[in-house]
Amino acid sequence: MTEYEDRLVDAEFTAYRDALVPAVQPAGPDAARATVRRRRHRAVAVTAAAVVLAVAVPVAGRAALDRESGPPDPGPAQSVEPSPTGTGAPSPSAAPSTSPPVSPPAGSPTGSAGAEVPTVPDGRISRAQLLAGKVDLPAWTPEECAAGGGVRLRKTDQDVGVPALLSLAHGDIDADGADETVALLGCRYGEAVGKQVVAFDRDTAGRIVTLGQVTRTGEGQRDILAYEVTDGGSVRVRVADIQPCCDVPTYLARDQWRTYRWQGGRFAQTGGPTEFGPDDRLTDLALTAGELVLSTPGADGKRTGSLTVTVVNKGPVDVPLLGFVGLDRLGERAGGDFAQCRDLPEVGPHWASCVTGGLPAGQRRSLTFTVLVDGSTSGDPAVVRVVHYDAQNKGWPDLVETNNGADVRSAG
Repeated sequence: MTEYEDRLVDAEFTAYRDALVPAVQPAGPDAARATVRRRRHRAVAVTAAAVVLAVAVPVAGRAALDRESGPPDPGPAQSVEPSPTGTGAPSPSAAPSTSPPVSPPAGSPTGSAGAEVPTVPDGRISRAQLLAGKVDLPAWTPEECAAGGGVRLRKTDQDVGVPALLSLAHGDIDADGADETVALLGCRYGEAVGKQVVAFDRDTAGRIVTLGQVTRTGEGQRDILAYEVTDGGSVRVRVADIQPCCDVPTYLARDQWRTYRWQGGRFAQTGGPTEFGPDDRLTDLALTAGELVLSTPGADGKRTGSLTVTVVNKGPVDVPLLGFVGLDRLGERAGGDFAQCRDLPEVGPHWASCVTGGLPAGQRRSLTFTVLVDGSTSGDPAVVRVVHYDAQNKGWPDLVETNNGADVRSAG
C-alpha cells in the first residue's frame, strides 16, 4: 500500500472514531454488557466496512491518479498491464496463444528457444589451403594415375603421374547451411590428362576432409571441360567423349552437361544424359580396290598403271566430300579421275592428297586413277583409304574403320 493510500484509510477511521465515542454513556453493569454486545456487533460491521474502504478507496484513488498521469514507464524486463476497470467478478483469462517454433537457420549457434545446436563447419576452402597439406583422393582409372590416399596436390598438371589442383568452386552441396568446396583435379599421363571432380569439407575440428568424388574421366567420358555449383546445391559437369590430344582436332569432341547431387553419403547423377551413344555426325564408308594394272615399260623404263576403286556410303550420313589417302604412293599422277582431285590443307585425322565430290548415303561410286610407275618399283602393296570430309574441309572418323581401306597390289 502506498503512502497516499495509508493517509486515506487513517482519515476514514479518525472520522468514524470522532463520531462514535461521544455517543457512548456508562449506564451500569447491564447497560455496559448490552453496550459491549452492541459494540461487538457494530465492530464487526465497522471492521468489514473498513476492509471494503481500505480496498475500494485506494483502488479508486489509484485509478484516478492513473487517469491523470497515464501508465507508468516500465523498467527493463518489465511489461505494462492495463488497470482493472470494473467492480464485477473477473472473467476467466483466455489461454495464452503460442506460435509454432521457428527453426533457426542452418549453421545458427542457437535454436528458437535459445537451446544450443551444433555449429556447422565452414567448408569454404581456399586454393592455398588446399595446396598446403595432404588430402585423401578417390581413385583414378589405372591408366590415368596411380596416386591415391594422402596426396599433396601440385599447382599445375605438367608432371606425369602427379595430381594437380586445376580449379575451385564453392556452394552448399550437402544442405547443411554452409558452403563446401568442389575442385577439378588433373593427373597427366602422356599427352592426355586424367581428371576428376571432388568435393571437400571441414570436420568439427577444422580439418579438411574429402566428402566424395562427383565424377571422373574414364570409360564413356574422356574429358571434363567445365563444372559449376548451382544455387540448389547440385553440381553440373560438362563432359566430353574424347580428350583431343596427339594431333586430334578439338572439333571431334562431343560434350554434354550432367547433373549430380549428394544423396545417401555419395554423389549420384540426377540429370542429363548418361551416355553419348553413336555419333550422329559420322557415317560408314567402305572402299574396295582392284589391282594396279601396269603396262609394259617404255623407252625410259617407266610403266603406266591403272587402279579402279569403288566407294559405298552405307550411311546414315551424306558425305559432302570424299578424300583419298595413299594414291600418291602408287606413282606419279598421269590422268584418269585425278582430274577431279583438289588438294586440301592438312586437317582431320588423315590428310587426303586427293579430294573429290561427295557421296550421299546409300549410294556408290567407282573412280579410276592412272599413275606413272618407275620400272624399278618392287611391286610391294600400297594401302589406299577413303575419308569423310565435310563442307568446311574437316575430316571425320568412320563408324567402321576396318572397311575404309584396301591393299593394292601390282599386276602385269
